[in-house]
Amino acid sequence: MALLFPSSPFGRRALLNAAASVLAGCALPAARAAAATEPAVTLRAQRLAWAGVRLQLATSTLFLDPLISPDAWGPALKDPLIPVDVASGSRYVLVTHRHPDHFDPAAIRRALGESGRLVCAPEVAAAAAAWGFKTRMAPLYEPVLLDDDFTATAVPAIDGYGDPQVSWVVRGGGRRIIHCGDTLWHGSWWHIGRQFGPFDAAFLPINGARFAWRKPVSEVSAVMTPEQAVAAAIVLGAKLLVPIHYGVVGAEGYSELPDPEGTLLQIARRRNMPVEIVRPGNWLTWQART
Repeated sequence: MALLFPSSPFGRRALLNAAASVLAGCALPAARAAAATEPAVTLRAQRLAWAGVRLQLATSTLFLDPLISPDAWGPALKDPLIPVDVASGSRYVLVTHRHPDHFDPAAIRRALGESGRLVCAPEVAAAAAAWGFKTRMAPLYEPVLLDDDFTATAVPAIDGYGDPQVSWVVRGGGRRIIHCGDTLWHGSWWHIGRQFGPFDAAFLPINGARFAWRKPVSEVSAVMTPEQAVAAAIVLGAKLLVPIHYGVVGAEGYSELPDPEGTLLQIARRRNMPVEIVRPGNWLTWQART
């Protein structure tokens, strides 16, 4: 035995290394099996009322334009108001602009809790701070790293009133979505698509709303129409169009185009643009990519 296993330090080290190699080889299949059975991380998107969207990834929750206040539209909005409670983890709210159906202080406060942060364009930051929210400004085209899960970038949008507005590009779990508030059609779609696309989903307004609150009345849509939403999704390189910002009936001085959902589906079919109608409260899910 002394001839086979010499008692020198070198001999003992070689023996231990060999034994460790054998043990590692035995353990490897078990480790692989454990990895194979580990559930895949997913990015989930829940449609909220009106233009609101919740994104969920690992322990982080991000809201875009959440709405829970019935005062914004009253009985004219037929969507159910979906709760924005968060049990645990980091939380963020992104708002596209200051209009009360997109900047809802009650929804923001509920979603953020005590530790969350509101991310907004510089033009909205003063109003957000006045409500007591912890804010983080996001100038156009400057990515904001929220945590290990989400990165948000403000990109151009055009408001029907001429007020400041942005759209949001959000990356998480190797996926990429864009949320466009209630923007009009504009010429930056190509630049956004080239710089940030393709997108796994584009959440786009479709109701082509006209309003009579400002005089003289224009009789021109102040929100994207279904045709424009399909065109924007194609230019952006979106794999999926998810319509938002429609479903108000009977509001004084505010009117949607007739049947925006049906019109969208018809135009999208003709232009081979995939559409997913997601009712408020329902979810979309993507397996995360590394």
